[in-house]
Amino acid sequence: MESLRIPILKIGEVLIASIQTTLHDSSAVQFKDDLLQRIFETRARGLIVDLTAVEVVDSFIARLISDIASMAGLMGTRVVITGLQPAVAITLVELGLELPQVLTALNLEKGLAALQRQIEESGDASR
Repeated sequence: MESLRIPILKIGEVLIASIQTTLHDSSAVQFKDDLLQRIFETRARGLIVDLTAVEVVDSFIARLISDIASMAGLMGTRVVITGLQPAVAITLVELGLELPQVLTALNLEKGLAALQRQIEESGDASR
């Protein structure tokens, strides 16, 4: 069975990935690989991972979210995670997950605004 692919949209210099389905281990790994490849291909300066529809995460998915943020950061892409539901936030904290250099926002609109501000303030030249 082929794993479900999460769509990754490009708006300007920002990639947006909104997870609308339950991620199983294989689809989560595919998602990570797809995101990193798109960052490389597009030279995206920002990435928003929208978790609004995600109600539960396990330790594997939590670690994967952290890995995506770290890897994207190493590639020079700023990361914002949006839409964390209370249960997901609790789980991430209980698992001891730290997301240094990652912004969070209540929703996609606020996340996009925060990311745009951060990109503008950084003064980085376009790649």
